[in-house]
Amino acid sequence: QVQLVESGGGLVQAGGSLRLSCTASRTIYRLTSMGWYRQAPGNQRDFVARITRGGSINYGDSAKGRFTISSDNAKNTVYLQMDSLKPEDTGVYYCKFTASGDLYWGQGTQVTVSS
Repeated sequence: QVQLVESGGGLVQAGGSLRLSCTASRTIYRLTSMGWYRQAPGNQRDFVARITRGGSINYGDSAKGRFTISSDNAKNTVYLQMDSLKPEDTGVYYCKFTASGDLYWGQGTQVTVSS
């Protein structure tokens, strides 16, 4: 069974930066994309960013211009560099790996941005 392990969350002041990482416990065959989602208390899980195995990138509206997604396929790892953080970025960040016919989610890492 594949496990996704996230790290890099924490408490930061508004305007600060954090870098999240998510690593799979083994190579996922037929992997098509890796992405990040955010869930604030009482809210649904919202799309933040996604990168395909081929390198195509998409961002949610709240991430555009401030967040950067990248990946190291050899290390089965996806990163999310978050700059100019705002209090509304607060939430639990989950990574998701998508393969043909399968979805894998991380356990989530808390990001809290203070004003």
